[in-house]
Formats: sequence, structure tokens, C-alpha cells
Amino acid sequence: MSVCILFSLLETVNAGSRNRKFQSFNKAKKALLNQVYYDHPFTFYCGCKFSKRKNITDYNGYTPKKIGKRSKRIEIEHVVPAHSFGQSFKEWREPKKQAECKKKDDTFLSGRDCAAKLVLKYRYMEADLYNLVPAVGELNNLRSNYSFSMIPGGADQFGKCKVQIRNQKIEPPPNIRGNIARIYMYMNQAYPGHRIISGKNRKLFMAWDKQDPVDEWECTRCKRIQSAKIQGNYNPIVKKRCLQRNLWK
Repeated sequence: MSVCILFSLLETVNAGSRNRKFQSFNKAKKALLNQVYYDHPFTFYCGCKFSKRKNITDYNGYTPKKIGKRSKRIEIEHVVPAHSFGQSFKEWREPKKQAECKKKDDTFLSGRDCAAKLVLKYRYMEADLYNLVPAVGELNNLRSNYSFSMIPGGADQFGKCKVQIRNQKIEPPPNIRGNIARIYMYMNQAYPGHRIISGKNRKLFMAWDKQDPVDEWECTRCKRIQSAKIQGNYNPIVKKRCLQRNLWK
């Protein structure tokens, strides 16, 4: 089966499984930490431990580039950057053409704020818990909206944390590449038509999905998010992989 056919099938299976609960990114962030990660306080990229106050308590070998506020705290990051799907909405691209986004001082909201104000679907996408992970604030800032890729060569940039960022690309550690691939597959399936997976990245994510299979925490995370008390929908790709490995408990 070709890669294109397989992804076409992924996009049609359970297309109704998407966030229909959270419309606020701030509320989604609180739910993620308080209801999903409450007993798993470790960052996504580097496994740094953090407190309930979101302060880093153990860097787990991560070496900050610069000691500052953002290197000492966690932030909630979009794995699929909001910028990458936000650009598909005209409200994001052209906020100055939206009368509702004009402020009292005759300036306009940013594209992101304009889309959040006017487009319900964008708000659901921005607040989808499956796409949100805790990360060291510094790393979240340095990652920006860069796309994932394999970066040849290069020295370790963050100590024992195997993340590389170069030329507006980011290479994640091997142990979360599958997680990233499955998040992209879910977002691409749940919100079709928003250019979430490019043709260039299809084969990469297929490879990562195979090379880094689901583990117990990824399955637990999915099961918690799908609870009716939290977001109420499941990630069909992760759930299928978990069932195949007998990790859906």
C-alpha cells in the first residue's frame, strides 16, 4: 500500500473524532496539567521534572542555553504549531480585513487573536489536548514554529537532551519521535484541509511511527484525554497502536 493511500485512509477513519469541548487555550492548558499530567510531571522533549507551580525541579541532563525565567519553568507547547494551521484561516492571514478585529484605538488584533475571536474551528484546534505537551519554556521559545526534521551532524546543544535546532528545523529525541508522528496524524485526520502534514513529511512520520512505538504513558495519556470528563474524544491512531501492544488498560 502506498504512503498516500495509507494517509488517505487515516484521514477518513473516524473523522468525527476531534475536540468539541475546549474553546479556550488557557482552559485547555489547565486541564492538561491538572487532569492529565497530575501524576506524570515530566516534560515532553527532555523528561525534566516539574512542580505543581510549573517550576523545573530536575533537569534530567538538560543544559539550558541561557539561565533565565523561561529556562526554569515549563510552558505548554503545541506539537503542531498553531502558526502552521492558523495560516489556513483568512482571519489569521488578513486580520486587518476583518472589521470585528479592529480595536478602539484603530489598530488591529494579531492574526492569531483575530482567528481565536472569530473562528470556532480554530479555537477547537488551538485547544485540542492531544496537540499540547509540557516543555521547558526556553526550549518552547527556541523551537518557535519550526517543523520537525532529521538534522545531519551537529553537536549536542542541550546537554544530555538529544534535541537539535538548526536552520529553522528541529530534530527531537528518538524516544518521542513516534509520539510526534501520531500527534500529527491525529491532527491531520481530525482537522482535514489545513495542511498539517506536508507531502515532504509523510514518509518521515510513517517511519517515526514504526521506529518509536507507543509506550504505557502515551496510552494512559490518550485514555485520560478521551474521558468524557476531560475532552471526550480519542486519538484513533494511538488507541489502535495501544490495543495492538496490549497497553490499553
